[in-house]
Amino acid sequence: MSTESEVITRIENGVGRITLNRPKAIHALNRAMCETMIEALLAWRADDAVQSVLIDHAGERGFCAGGDIRMIAESGAGDASEAKAFFKAEYQLNHLMFVYPKPITAVVDGIVMGGGVGISEPADVCIATERTTYAMPETGIGLFPDVGGGWFLPRLPGQTGVWLALTGARLKAADTVALGIHTHFVASEAVEALKVDLLAAPADPKAVADYAAGDAGPSPLASHREAIDRLFAFDTVEEIVAALQAEGSEWAQKQLDILKTKSPQSLKVSLRQIRTGATLTDFADNMAMEYALGGRVVQTHDFQEGVRAVIIDKDNAPQWSPAELSSVSEAQIEALFAPLPAGEAWKPLIG
Repeated sequence: MSTESEVITRIENGVGRITLNRPKAIHALNRAMCETMIEALLAWRADDAVQSVLIDHAGERGFCAGGDIRMIAESGAGDASEAKAFFKAEYQLNHLMFVYPKPITAVVDGIVMGGGVGISEPADVCIATERTTYAMPETGIGLFPDVGGGWFLPRLPGQTGVWLALTGARLKAADTVALGIHTHFVASEAVEALKVDLLAAPADPKAVADYAAGDAGPSPLASHREAIDRLFAFDTVEEIVAALQAEGSEWAQKQLDILKTKSPQSLKVSLRQIRTGATLTDFADNMAMEYALGGRVVQTHDFQEGVRAVIIDKDNAPQWSPAELSSVSEAQIEALFAPLPAGEAWKPLIG
């Protein structure tokens, strides 16, 4: 077992263990990391020595801050072939976890965003701590909540998934557990003991987590749930904005101010992605939609500009184009969502 690897995989006492090990980048995923995880999961699928899988991370800073956005942007500035290869592997990993025949446990102690959400949401048991910060912040960089967001977000209670996708809101464990994003709350100081218990009872991680789980506390979001479900229920971003304006509350104004900082194109793409994902019956169909979308969106002005503003220059002053919602045409959105030709379409590794 090499501690130099960006992902460490091994079998311990009936548990297939995957540890993200790129702490300086908060374990941001690259293609090689995804392929390492796929290789291990495929090997363990039919291995009787593995009863369940545990995914966690090294270091203190967080579980996984997302994907390797710089690489994706550099690739998108060209022919996007490297970005597409990354998305293909990443989405195959997401889908493999989703259909995996053995229970998967993810411990998301710290930051879990973007690509980190993609490799924890499909887990049967997903454990948050008081250090957990969950978000899908993609509209702030001209992207959309991919890695299965089109499937998971519309299946959250009410319109909370739409609100999370459009605003990029950051949630702590009290909210993520209340919404069912994460299944259990365990204090960070008890995580190591929990892992020992999981290794002692590899066949039933849920029972172990149920026993160890504590109370994450009251959900701060609860008082806004009615407003979210009412104001984010529309099928166009313009109607959501109009509803927020008409509401006139301090909270509604804060949401409006947040939406004004996001890419208008990304807002429209994300809403359509979620409304479409809600109608699908197969997770693989959602991933195929997101793959077609991702390969195109990374080549757009707004993604390149969002990465420049937030990640490269860090001036946090992106110049979106179009700058207004009304200037993002239905035809532009249709073109981004068009299915790929059969030979280029995304396919899962296993049915």
